[in-house]
Amino acid sequence: MAEIQRGFRGRMTDSFDLSKEITVSISMNGAGSYDSCCFGVDSSDKLSDEGYMVFYNQTSSPNREIMLSGSGANTSYAVNLSKLPNHIYKLVFTASIDGNGVMGQIQNLAVILSQGSNTLKLNMNGTAFRDEKAVIAVELYKKDVWRVAAVASGFNGGLSALLKHFGGEEISAPPPPPVPVVQPKNAPEKISLKKGEKVSLAKTDGAPIIVENGWTAKGKDYDLKALVRYRNGKLVYIGAANDDEFLQTPEGAVKHGGDIKHPGELEHIFIKWHSDIASVAVSSYSALENGTGSFNRYGVYVRIRNGNQTVEIPAANTSANDNSYTLCFGEILFGNAPNTMEVINLEMYSKPSSENRIGYKGDQVVMDIGPTGQTKS
Repeated sequence: MAEIQRGFRGRMTDSFDLSKEITVSISMNGAGSYDSCCFGVDSSDKLSDEGYMVFYNQTSSPNREIMLSGSGANTSYAVNLSKLPNHIYKLVFTASIDGNGVMGQIQNLAVILSQGSNTLKLNMNGTAFRDEKAVIAVELYKKDVWRVAAVASGFNGGLSALLKHFGGEEISAPPPPPVPVVQPKNAPEKISLKKGEKVSLAKTDGAPIIVENGWTAKGKDYDLKALVRYRNGKLVYIGAANDDEFLQTPEGAVKHGGDIKHPGELEHIFIKWHSDIASVAVSSYSALENGTGSFNRYGVYVRIRNGNQTVEIPAANTSANDNSYTLCFGEILFGNAPNTMEVINLEMYSKPSSENRIGYKGDQVVMDIGPTGQTKS
C-alpha cells in the first residue's frame, strides 16, 4: 500500500488500469455523525448535472459510473472513469460531520484508492483541521490524462455548503406549512385532499394502511412506487418494475403487492408504522403502453385506505406536461408516537421526458434526483 500525503499529485495510470473499476473508500473515526459525498463537476468546477452528486440520498450516478455503498463513517465508491460522460472533468470526494461537531475532533480520516493489490492511501487525523465542518479529501481530475490530487483541505460549511460551493441547487427554504383538513364531527369518512393539504390517519389497530393507484381511463397501466425515508437518512425504493427496487423494506413495514399487468387492475402498497421510518413518499409512473403521462386526462389518483377512513389524492393539475412520466402524489409522515401518521398532498411532476425517480434532500421530496427508471419507448 502506497502512502500519500497532503499535496500529492500524480497520474492515475501510474497505479491503476483506467478501463477497470477503481474503489474509493472513505472511513472516519471519532465522536460525531459523519457523511461522505462525491461531486462530479464540469470544467468550471460546477455541478452542472446533479445526477453526478452521489451521496446517501442518491447512491448512483445516472449510468452507474459512480456507485456508493455503505453509509455514515464508512463508505465506498465504485468508480469507472472510462464510462464518465465528457462533461465530467473532476470527481471531488468529501467528508463532513453533522451536528455541532467539527473536523478537528476526528481521530482519523482515511481515504483509500484501490484496484486489486494496487492502492493509494491518504491518512489524516484531527490535528490537520480546526473548526471546519467538512473536508475536500481527494480529487480525480482530467488534465490531458486522469490524475489524482490529495487535497486534504478543510471546508467551513457542511454538506449543504459544499453543494452550494459547487453550484448545486439548494432548497433555500422549506415549503409553506400544509393546510390541515379539519372534519366536522359527523363528516363522511372519505376525504379528497387538495395540494398542500394534510390529514391525520386515525390508527387504532395494528392493521396496515393500504395505498392503491387507480385511474378512470380504460386500457391504461400505472406503476405504483414508494420511497421510504428512515430517520437515519437511509432510503429504500419500493416497487415492482426495476431491479434496484424491493418488494418490501427489511423490517417488513412497507410492502408492495406486486406488479399488476392487466389493464384496469390496481397495484397496492401496505404500510405499517415503524419507529425507524420518518416518511414514505408515494408516486406513480406512467408505464410504457400509456404513451405520454396524461395523469389528469386519464383520471389518475392515489387512494389511501385506513379502516373506514379513505383519503384520495387526485391528479388535479390540468396543465401538467404530458411528457412528465412520474407524479409524486404525496407523503405519509410518521409521527414519533406509535401509529401516528399524516398524509400530505404534494402533487409534484417530473421534468418533461425525465426517467429519473424521486429522491430526498434532507427531509424534502425532490423530483428527478433518484436513479433512472425503466426507459420509455
